[in-house]
Amino acid sequence: MDDTTAHGKTARNSTAPSATPATGPGATGPDTTETPGVGSPAGPQPAAEAPVPEPYLTELAAGVHAFIQPDGGWCLNNAGFVTDGDATLVVDTAATERRARLLRQRIAESGAPAPRTVVNTHHHGDHTYGNGVFAPEATVIGHASCRRELLAAGHQLHAVWPEVAYGDIRLTPPEVTYTDELTVHVGDIEVRLIHPGVAHTTGDTIVWLPRERIVFAGDLVFHGGTPFVFMGSLSGSLRAVQTLRALDAVTVVPGHGPVTGPEVYDGIERYLRFVGQLAEEGRAAGRTPLETAQGADLGPFAELPESERLVANLHRAYVELAGAAPGVPLDPIAGFGDMTVLNGGVPMACHA
Repeated sequence: MDDTTAHGKTARNSTAPSATPATGPGATGPDTTETPGVGSPAGPQPAAEAPVPEPYLTELAAGVHAFIQPDGGWCLNNAGFVTDGDATLVVDTAATERRARLLRQRIAESGAPAPRTVVNTHHHGDHTYGNGVFAPEATVIGHASCRRELLAAGHQLHAVWPEVAYGDIRLTPPEVTYTDELTVHVGDIEVRLIHPGVAHTTGDTIVWLPRERIVFAGDLVFHGGTPFVFMGSLSGSLRAVQTLRALDAVTVVPGHGPVTGPEVYDGIERYLRFVGQLAEEGRAAGRTPLETAQGADLGPFAELPESERLVANLHRAYVELAGAAPGVPLDPIAGFGDMTVLNGGVPMACHA
């Protein structure tokens, strides 16, 4: 086992992390100091009943904003928008109608016109449930597999967390799709959409602004949270990190967690390699993914929220070691059931 597992604790139950909004120009959330890297703790963990802070905007460059949703846990994703004053493009939406309408309100309050375009970084409901708040006035764009997966999954979050007040969720899949790359122009702002291959899901999109050197990474990047590759690929996620590195971005908007810089890639890569090594050892020893996760020493990753994702990631790593193609569907009942066991028998909570 490498030096990432030399010290630390075994897998433990996860609780909600504290809010850690990013600082920077135009930040409208509470001031805080960023902690770079996926291996960094998200800060002191509040009591379970503590209210979740409201989303806030951070201006990253002229016409470019991130919409950050603390605490970045299950179902609390980031979004953003790009505008030249005449047109507006939104990157991702939110898990509930209320939060999607709050995103739309924040865009209007910034002085930007109503969005004409929505880009989805992947099909998961926390990034797509709010599409209907912007469509049909806005055209939704995504990878071809994002459209297929969204249509196949249906009201996916309702199935996992039926108690959540989602509001009026009208499933709105991308109506414009691409396969490898697509460039969209918002006035003179170039927005490149790049498919990195199967990674977090089969239909991920990197949203890259080359002039501003800003990347919206979607759930290829969890900052201060545990990565999740159950519906994608472990090996593909490692390749996606290299794709992100090659862009040479200065500012990284993760799918979850505060805005950061490219240093975040190091911790993600270390975690993914850690999962791969655990899978090799556990499978060789004849242990199930759950048994391997239960006996794992998380070392520097022990403080990451959502640590129960380890067992789901091991499910993916095991099938890839057995020769399965990246993205081959896995049994969600088995994956989420094992995460519940690893979480002390308590189902994971939707924070939205």
